[in-house]
Amino acid sequence: MVQNLITFALKNRMMVLLAAVLLFVWGFNSIKDNPIDAIPDLSENQVIVFTEWMGRSPQLMEDQITYPLVSNLQGIPRIKNIRGTSMFGMSFVYVIFEDDVDIYWARTRVLERLNYAQRLLPPGITPSLGPDGTGVGHIFWYHLDAPKLDLGEQRALQDWYVKFALQTVKGVAEVASYGGFEKQYQIVLDPVKLQFYKVSLMDVMNKVKANNNDVGGRKFEMSDMAYVIRGLGYIKSKEDVESIALAQYNGIPVRVKDVGSVQMGGDLRLGTLDANGEGEVVGGIVVMRYGQNADEVIKAVKAKIKDVEKGLPEGVTIKASYDRSGLIEAAIETVKGKLIEEIIVVCLVVLVFLFHWRSALSIIIQIPITIAISFILLNAFGMSSNLMSLTGIALAIGVIVDNGIIMSENSYRQLSEWQNNNHPEKN
Repeated sequence: MVQNLITFALKNRMMVLLAAVLLFVWGFNSIKDNPIDAIPDLSENQVIVFTEWMGRSPQLMEDQITYPLVSNLQGIPRIKNIRGTSMFGMSFVYVIFEDDVDIYWARTRVLERLNYAQRLLPPGITPSLGPDGTGVGHIFWYHLDAPKLDLGEQRALQDWYVKFALQTVKGVAEVASYGGFEKQYQIVLDPVKLQFYKVSLMDVMNKVKANNNDVGGRKFEMSDMAYVIRGLGYIKSKEDVESIALAQYNGIPVRVKDVGSVQMGGDLRLGTLDANGEGEVVGGIVVMRYGQNADEVIKAVKAKIKDVEKGLPEGVTIKASYDRSGLIEAAIETVKGKLIEEIIVVCLVVLVFLFHWRSALSIIIQIPITIAISFILLNAFGMSSNLMSLTGIALAIGVIVDNGIIMSENSYRQLSEWQNNNHPEKN
C-alpha cells in the first residue's frame, strides 16, 4: 500500500504539488476563520434553568421548584445528566447534553419541556433559561468612572443605557450589572396606624400594585374628531405613592402617607464592587455567546464602548477592569514566536547536517503545509486557536521534521546501495 502510494506520487508529481498548494491555501483561509482564545473551552454542553422565589427556604425550593423541574426535564433526548441546586430563594437546574448536540437545539428542547413543567410549580413562578454562554465566557469586565454621580445614579446609568448598548454587540450573550444601588420606592409602614385604620399589609401591597398602571378607554367622537381616552396611572414620584388610597375610615380616604412614609432607597445588596481599594464603583460583565471568537467580540465591545461614551454625562468614562484580549494576544504572540524560532532552527539544522538544499527544502516545505492542514482540522472539530492547541502544533513540528529527515536519509542510503550494486566502477 505504501509502495503503491509512493509510486503514484512519483509518477504524478504535478498533481501532488497542486494538491499541496490547494491544501495550503485552504489551511491559510482556515487560520483566518478559526476562533482565537487564550484558554480552551472545556466546559460541558449545558443549559441552565434559573427560578427565583424570594423569601423561601432551600428545603422549600427543593421540594416545590427543583424536584418538579428535574423530574420533568429528564425526558429530553440526548441528555447525559441533570443536576439541581437549591438555595435561599433561588433554584438552579443544570441540564447537561452530549458533546455533539447543538446548543441552540438543546435550549429549544428545554424551553419546550418547561412550558409543560410550569403547571407543576406554584402560581406566579416562571423558570427562565440562563444565557447561552460557557464557563469561560466572561471575557470583559468594566466599571464606570463617575466621581460626580452617586452609586444609585451610576447603577441607573449602567442598567438603562450602557448595558442595553453593549448587548447589541454581535457575539455578546449577556451583560450582567454589578455594584451600586438599584433605585426603588420604599414604603415604611407604622404597625400602630395600620391597626388603627384596619388596613393589612397585603392591602397596601395590592393597592400600590393596582394603582401603578395605565388603563385604556374607548374612543370618544366630538365635532368630527376622534379622541382616544386613557387613564394614566404610572407612578412618577414619591408624592404619587403617598397619594394612593388604601381604604376609607368614616368616609375619609386613608392614603399611604397616613399609615407610613415613602422614601427613595436601594434594593437589598448581596455584595459590593471595589476598584483597587479606592472605593465602590458600578460596572458590568460581558458574557460571550457560545462558540464565538473571543478576540473579535472583545474588539467589537471596545469599539461600542467608544460610541457609548459619547452619550454619557460629562465627566463619566468607562474603564476596563478585566480584558482577556491582552492574555489572548500575549499567548498567541508567544506561541507564534516560538513557532518561527523553531522553523528557523530546524531549517539551519537540516541544511548543516544534510548539506543539500533540495533535500532540506523537501523537509522544510512540510512545516507550513502541515500547520495549515492542522487549522483545517481545528475548524472541522470546532476547536479554537488557544495556548493548548498551538503548543501542540509547535511540539508536532519536531515529529514532522524527524519523519522528513528519516525519509531523506533512507532515500540517500537506498540510492547509495543501488549505485554500489549497479555501478561499482564509479566507486
